[in-house]
Amino acid sequence: MKHMKALLTIHETNETLQSTNREGFVNLTETYEQRLADRYDALSARLQAAADYVAQNPVDIATRSLRAVSEDTGFAPVTFTRLSKALGYGNFEELRQDLSHNISKRINNFADRASRLQMEHSNGTSSFFTAHVTACLNNVEQMAAQIDQDLLANVVDKLYSARDVILYGNLGSTGLVEYISYMADFSVGNWKLAGRMGSSLGVSLSQMDDQDAMVVVTKPPFSASVLRAARLAHERGVYVVVITDTHSCPALRNCAAHFIVPTDSPHFYSSYAASTVLAESLIGMLVSRAGPEAQARIARIEESNRHLQIVSDG
Repeated sequence: MKHMKALLTIHETNETLQSTNREGFVNLTETYEQRLADRYDALSARLQAAADYVAQNPVDIATRSLRAVSEDTGFAPVTFTRLSKALGYGNFEELRQDLSHNISKRINNFADRASRLQMEHSNGTSSFFTAHVTACLNNVEQMAAQIDQDLLANVVDKLYSARDVILYGNLGSTGLVEYISYMADFSVGNWKLAGRMGSSLGVSLSQMDDQDAMVVVTKPPFSASVLRAARLAHERGVYVVVITDTHSCPALRNCAAHFIVPTDSPHFYSSYAASTVLAESLIGMLVSRAGPEAQARIARIEESNRHLQIVSDG
């Protein structure tokens, strides 16, 4: 019976991750993802499922006919029409146009920035390396000047005291959360990377409550699954920490603490240099907070790595 109850809890968590959101006012300037982040709770189960499909397949929705989408998904055309109106669109065509516009904007934004990068630096009159390094240093200096160190210290204490800490990030933030997980694993044993290498996000969140914490890294374009996960964790009393680069990040509505980190760069991608410095600082403070137990754990891991010939002193 306990096993069955646990399975049901995980199943409900997975469904909630796909569908949960907060009812609220629809801002017509918001993207589809941001509207979903405000309206999940207001949708029926059928509309939630259709909304998930749209979020996961924006290119298909933007480029294919409603009839073709309906045939492939099994949802009646009226389902997508109702979904569109529930999210504040006049009709499905407006939803399609919004998705198409945002896809084009994201692609063109990267492409335009790449084109500008080539024009500014390909003729040798301007050094991209110098410009990028300067921007990264400026980001780090700005972050260091603006960071609330008392808040950071409090966050470290909360994370250290948590029973379990879940790390989650998608898209461009994937690498940073994996790096944080790698660093944390040396010093503490209760930090877990969710949604990677067979680790189920639904399983992780189904077991969390107010004794646990979650660290989310998300930057535009925001991952819908990250926004859903932050919301569900917040609803369950989890201590949620969000690292992003804009105050318009929807995940900020569902966190206990957040850090806005500058990411300016001449690159066509946003820079993660300052975010990495913040992450390394956080883990360094965590090691200091953990004291002798962290030192002993690090020593044991290093010794095991040498015995397994994972690393070499030579």
